[in-house]
Amino acid sequence: MLGDERMSESTTSSGPLIRNISDTALWVAIYRARESERADAHFRDPFARRLAGARGEEIARSMKFGEKHSWSFVARTVIADSYIQAEVAGGVDMVVNLAAGLDARPYRMGLPVSLRWVEVDLPGILEYKEEILRDEQPKCALERVRLDLSDAAQRHKLFARLGAEAKRALVVSEGLIVYLTPDEVGALARDLAAIPSFEKWIIDMASPGLLRMMQKEMGDRLPAGTELKFAPEQGPEFFLPHGWRPREVRTLLKTASRLRRLPFPLNIFGLLPESPRPRGQQPWSAVCLMGRAQKSPA
Repeated sequence: MLGDERMSESTTSSGPLIRNISDTALWVAIYRARESERADAHFRDPFARRLAGARGEEIARSMKFGEKHSWSFVARTVIADSYIQAEVAGGVDMVVNLAAGLDARPYRMGLPVSLRWVEVDLPGILEYKEEILRDEQPKCALERVRLDLSDAAQRHKLFARLGAEAKRALVVSEGLIVYLTPDEVGALARDLAAIPSFEKWIIDMASPGLLRMMQKEMGDRLPAGTELKFAPEQGPEFFLPHGWRPREVRTLLKTASRLRRLPFPLNIFGLLPESPRPRGQQPWSAVCLMGRAQKSPA
């Protein structure tokens, strides 16, 4: 599912800027850095610029679609932050961050020291992250697990261990499932639903219309292993037969409009009513808080 290479923040004059899935984390970190550096920032991530490095800035400048829609990354972060804050305040004792990438929430958010935060990702990106943050102190208990999530046997073992150690866990998979096939997403959903203490799950997803737009605009810059794949026509209801149902759905467009981050002319569309579910083939994206479905996963 996800290839692994040692990461470097140096730039390159040959070959693709995005070499593997881990490089997308450098790219996305730039948008957190830019938002954090604004006087009117909606969140502060003082580590994002260091984590992104020069390579992250170079990747961002080369990705015209991402530059044009940088507001979506800001909105995604704000929504996920708000879900996490609410769930932790409500009694969650563990956060399991799948494909954690260069997320610095354990360092930047106001979290209780009693909270356990578990980051799961490939060895290369976690080693790079540890090196950059070696002198920083997380706000809560932090564990890093080096694991390729496509290894189903090891994934099952990890989920079983964490499930036994948590009373009420929140799973976060920000920026992950778009790179998976529907079958892979369904299998992951069922594996998570099989753990009783995994109560909630934060995902972000796109509509088929938006997926095609992204594939058209960015496809030639994404090497094998980073193709964009998952955008079900059912939207969040895709997960119902796999053990999960949507509890909250917040669209990126409306959130960015509320945050005053939409550029012209998108700011006009941000004022219009918008469905919390995909409509036809229109571009649509959201961050969803999923809860356990009543029925057992298929």
